Amino acid sequence: MSDLELRLKGYRLTTAEILYHMPDHPAVLQSFIWQELDIAPRYPVLVRFLRFWETSLDGKLHSVRVAARGLISPAELKLTGHELTLH
Repeated sequence: MSDLELRLKGYRLTTAEILYHMPDHPAVLQSFIWQELDIAPRYPVLVRFLRFWETSLDGKLHSVRVAARGLISPAELKLTGHELTLH
């Protein structure tokens, strides 16, 4: 699906700050920023990414902070009542 189709289906731009322990130095936290279109409040795309992280990457997760904003809201879409055709 295109980004516009996803946005019209309720997907919103989701940003997650992921703090994780460095594999070589577990006492040190590193930050990783992840951004993708996802559906709140379940965030299935983010959950899939975090499962991948836990199974495939060495850095143990410390915390995840999530922020989401709809790129297109109902107030931004209006029916104008006019149809224009260009040839």
